[in-house]
Amino acid sequence: MTREEHLKFCKKCIYRKPDMKVGLICNLTNEIANFENECSSYQLDKAVIERMDDAEAVHHSDILNKLSERDLDRFKAEENYPKALIVGSVVGLFGAILWASITIATEYQIGFMAIAIGAGIGFSMRYFGKGIDNIFGITGAVIAILCCLLGNFFSMIGFAANAEGMGYLDVLAFIDYSLVIPIMVEAFSPMDLFFYAIAAYEGYKFSFRTFTEKELYDLENKKLS
Repeated sequence: MTREEHLKFCKKCIYRKPDMKVGLICNLTNEIANFENECSSYQLDKAVIERMDDAEAVHHSDILNKLSERDLDRFKAEENYPKALIVGSVVGLFGAILWASITIATEYQIGFMAIAIGAGIGFSMRYFGKGIDNIFGITGAVIAILCCLLGNFFSMIGFAANAEGMGYLDVLAFIDYSLVIPIMVEAFSPMDLFFYAIAAYEGYKFSFRTFTEKELYDLENKKLS
């Protein structure tokens, strides 16, 4: 067994003892663990379980490291990427339209709307996709950035329509799309980049299926039992 596999037992054993040089050692032998499959002296420390967080989600990278191959395969079988993609895109589109509507009505761009868009996309993809693979987070981040850009584009269309006394669909039909990117680049500010980055981060972070520390322990305990 590897040191990491040993520590899965040692961290929960009443005989664990910290050592400044090597980390956790056994209080019975004053050495690091060297057993195979199971330790004959292992006794579960119930206080460790009681202190486990059963509310806050564990970071996604920690989940991948702590889940067994069997559990990973089981949860991956429950993933639904197409549904997550569709729902995330719809939520992002709705957020972009809402952001543009508020911007046009107030004549002020509220950057925090980008953060709300990223979070909305992420949470919706998590709920419907139940994703474990990194593709879910990457997709959430990409959708968040695209929808933030779309929100700015819709705002530009709205301002142009109000200035010319035209309908939004009329502007969309007759606008010179070769000028869209230069106009958006000219209006872009460093603060926009800041909000876009947060939106992308939230779209990535919240798109994954979550587990608490206690849930991971229960899964691991079933494997060890």
